[in-house]
Amino acid sequence: MIAKARLLFDKFGIMITSLCAIHCILLPVILPVLPLLGLNAAHNHAFEGFVLLFTMVLGFITLFIGFHRYHRKLYPFYALFLGGFIYWQRDVWGHEYEHFVLVVGAVLVVGAHIMNMRLCNQCNGCESEPQNEAV
Repeated sequence: MIAKARLLFDKFGIMITSLCAIHCILLPVILPVLPLLGLNAAHNHAFEGFVLLFTMVLGFITLFIGFHRYHRKLYPFYALFLGGFIYWQRDVWGHEYEHFVLVVGAVLVVGAHIMNMRLCNQCNGCESEPQNEAV
């Protein structure tokens, strides 16, 4: 049951991060077209912050389940937090690099989930771990 939830969370985290990155990349293209369609929208930083926070919390929970139950590897956490930090600091790099920074951050977060899924799938269970035997 926990393994199914962890896999579902990993896939959901990949989906949310990918949709957020696509939204951020396409927003400058779509935003000027909206008034032509009679629609009005604003760039909502609070919504972006909420989605990033939700993605990071979901990612941490998912990676922690995989870490605690299966693989005990920390590098998926490093990728998750580095990707989230880069994503959060996108304005520091300037407007001309914003899309590149968003893609790098999103790739790191998605990569963390993929690493977690692969590490968990490689684990055959706690029973199969080699025991320290006296020689």
